[in-house]
Amino acid sequence: MEALFWSCLAGGALYAIVCVVFGDFLSEALDGLLDFLSPEGVPWLEPTTIVGAITVFGGAGLLLDRYSPLGAGAVIAASLLIAVLAGAGVFFLYVKPMENSENSTGYSIRDLTGKLGEVLVPIPSAGYGEVLVSVGAGRANHIAASFDGEPIAGGSRVVVVEVRDGTLYVSRLEM
Repeated sequence: MEALFWSCLAGGALYAIVCVVFGDFLSEALDGLLDFLSPEGVPWLEPTTIVGAITVFGGAGLLLDRYSPLGAGAVIAASLLIAVLAGAGVFFLYVKPMENSENSTGYSIRDLTGKLGEVLVPIPSAGYGEVLVSVGAGRANHIAASFDGEPIAGGSRVVVVEVRDGTLYVSRLEM
């Protein structure tokens, strides 16, 4: 019985560590690959809720097994009840409010592909300049190079064709 509780506790802790340390990397590497696992129409089946409940089940089971006079069946039942309550708490106090929160103004530079901008510092044919790109409700300056290898004058309208190594590769927008 103790091995089951330790496994649940350790697995949940390991999941949390992996998500914190490698979450963004794994999200980009596995983008869309595991979408079929997403339970549509069942909002409480979030990984945070499920893994949180499993972790609490393990921790509660260890504590009840060691420090209570309850038998094995009662310990499992009490641990399950505590885990369900903790999972509901995580869902209603964390997951649900985060779903309803406003979107961040943060963005990834990779999201700029296809965006329109204006050249602030002229871009030479084989060098770098600067462009102003509208992002969400704000505007951001970024280093840019010519995608076509042609110089682009200041004030020109451009479109971001590609993003490589933190640099926007842009082409003049012909109107």
